[in-house]
Amino acid sequence: MKKLNFYLLICVLFSLISCRTDEYITREETETGLAQPENTPIKGFYVLNEGNMGSNKATLDFFDYTTGTYHRNIYAQINPNVVKELGDVGNDIQIYGNKLYAVINVSNKIEVLDAKTAKRIKTINLENCRYITFKNGKAYASSYAGPVALDPNAPLGKVVEIDTTSLTIQRTAVVGYQPEEMEIVGNQLFVANSGGYKFPNYDKTVSVVDLNSFTETKKIDVAINLHRIKKDNYGDLYVSSRGDYYTVPSSLFLVDATTGLVKKDFHISVSEMTIVNDKLYYYGNEFNYNTHAYTKSFGIIDVKTEQISSNKIIDQEYVDAIKTPYGIAINPITEDIYMTDARNYVSTGYVYCFDKNGHFKWKTEGGNIPAHFTFLYK
Repeated sequence: MKKLNFYLLICVLFSLISCRTDEYITREETETGLAQPENTPIKGFYVLNEGNMGSNKATLDFFDYTTGTYHRNIYAQINPNVVKELGDVGNDIQIYGNKLYAVINVSNKIEVLDAKTAKRIKTINLENCRYITFKNGKAYASSYAGPVALDPNAPLGKVVEIDTTSLTIQRTAVVGYQPEEMEIVGNQLFVANSGGYKFPNYDKTVSVVDLNSFTETKKIDVAINLHRIKKDNYGDLYVSSRGDYYTVPSSLFLVDATTGLVKKDFHISVSEMTIVNDKLYYYGNEFNYNTHAYTKSFGIIDVKTEQISSNKIIDQEYVDAIKTPYGIAINPITEDIYMTDARNYVSTGYVYCFDKNGHFKWKTEGGNIPAHFTFLYK
């Protein structure tokens, strides 16, 4: 969903719905010749377009490396009989095995598709679902466990375990308030809790869930309003805080997954991040109510040294051109960089491709709020 201010969205849900325009038009089309065909183990990548909240505009795109072609709105084309198409606010997308999982937040569901064809297999109902991760034939999805609404009495969130063969929910674990991204280290599931619905009394913890008992065993205090969480190959977790949008800034924290010790505060704004080949790529697009302004930032952290190695990802011309950075992905083989621009959140967004040095390669229109990537291997 539109993340310029997490709790503001809840307050202005109906105004967001009312601001829909005809500028964005759902399309079924392709754009050819964007890039030279590539022959690597990766066939292409999917892009999940969130769609403005309340407008039922979540869509799915696919870029095919073998042809250099970008295909828009393929879900509607491949699944023409699905009522309301993909749904309202696509919040996460992942491939596990031969299945593609699209988490559709406000529609309260996870759509399971064939990873190669994008044909729908099944819908899993889950209230206010957020993110998904996997291990040993199981999927783990976070849920706010309540309606979309600011509420000081909002319930604790939960994580559900889904069997990826039967596609049924098998177990549930109660975690912190409004849980977001998750990571699995060993036999423990780490869940970043935001408490966004309880503003100004945000949660500040990472829940630790034992996968054997599927119960929360402890909480790690990190910072308020947590959101992203990524693991490296060295037993650490990188956890982002949105801050409070006033006096407490967004920041990134390094947490030892074994001890729960917060090892470092990087003092950088992070809206989204990804770790590829021991490099953490991040961008921030932080809004502050005191200044009513956004601050964009980009960079790379060497996770081996735990130091910021660069304060740029792409050429400055495109830092300026991208109005609202909203999604990021790195091709693990070529290290090409993909970034999206949600623009004004209502009109069509853009998908950009840069080489590993941050130099522009191509750009194309996506859908409404292009946001989440997942790579499809051959």
